Amino acid sequence: MRLLAAAALVLVLAAPAGAQTQGRLTGGIIYTLPDWFKASLLDLREDVDDARKANRHLMLFLHLDECPYCARMLKESFVDGDNARILRAHFDVIAVNVRGASEVTWTDGKKFTERALTRELKAFGTPTLIFLDGKGDVALKLVGYRDPAALRDALDYVQSAAYRSQTFTAYVASRRRPEGAPLRDEPRFARVTDFKGYRKPLAIVFEDRRCAECARFHEKTLDHPDVLAELKKFLLVRLDTDSSAPVIDLDGKSLTPAQWAAALDLSYRPAVVLYNEGREIVRIDTRLYHYHFKERLRYVSGEYYKRYANLSQYGAARRAELLKQGIDIDYSE
Repeated sequence: MRLLAAAALVLVLAAPAGAQTQGRLTGGIIYTLPDWFKASLLDLREDVDDARKANRHLMLFLHLDECPYCARMLKESFVDGDNARILRAHFDVIAVNVRGASEVTWTDGKKFTERALTRELKAFGTPTLIFLDGKGDVALKLVGYRDPAALRDALDYVQSAAYRSQTFTAYVASRRRPEGAPLRDEPRFARVTDFKGYRKPLAIVFEDRRCAECARFHEKTLDHPDVLAELKKFLLVRLDTDSSAPVIDLDGKSLTPAQWAAALDLSYRPAVVLYNEGREIVRIDTRLYHYHFKERLRYVSGEYYKRYANLSQYGAARRAELLKQGIDIDYSE
């Protein structure tokens, strides 16, 4: 113990005045892609054709090395269980690394690197799931982690070809689920029903009694100290999409919370929509751990959307800034 302390003291004394330690990235998870994923030459025209002939659908799994959301989703839904069985029976799954350099031929013949295709598809989060129909058109795109129940909705929607007749949001709303516990009472939620003309930072949380993720969202995300600090800059409101009580949206339209969520095409709960200057800036309709969640808040309240073309550019600049300042970034829950 004394030797370690002495060594540490030498390092401190030897460091030049004003030297700053680089911050570290933590919370990443090393994972392995399932061996049953399709081995593809990444000419998606051929892959779509193969899937169609086998009466299957093609799914692209866009992922990032050490992405904790990718690791969790793979563990929960791609290894075993009902979702894994459905995927192996009805889908050809191809992995695409969002920072990869391999050439991908899209279904229309255009060629991209994996990284460029990610930008083209606006997949600004990992994992992103892209489901293609027999013509090579996108039947459904899901950006971000989905819990097993939510992923099952997507698999059934695509496998049954329900996308031919209705939106995914309408499909999810039509599926019956047992109701869970009543929405928890949170004093931090403002009781506001009229948002007409509101122009300051506004965060609206859409929940319902069938939300499998809501308890975790409150306990792990909303209650995190870093998130609480950023939330102080927002008017924070929760809307119950099971309620028939009308609210007034920012444009002055009267509608129920469920109608508002449907108009926004929100198929996931909890969904958080962030507004500023009277318009939507960012929506969070996936699971985000505390670092990414609080950075979405900062992006909106600090009006960084005026300086950066998208969240990816902001995220890269913010990450570099914090690490340079010697601040560690924790990607874990």
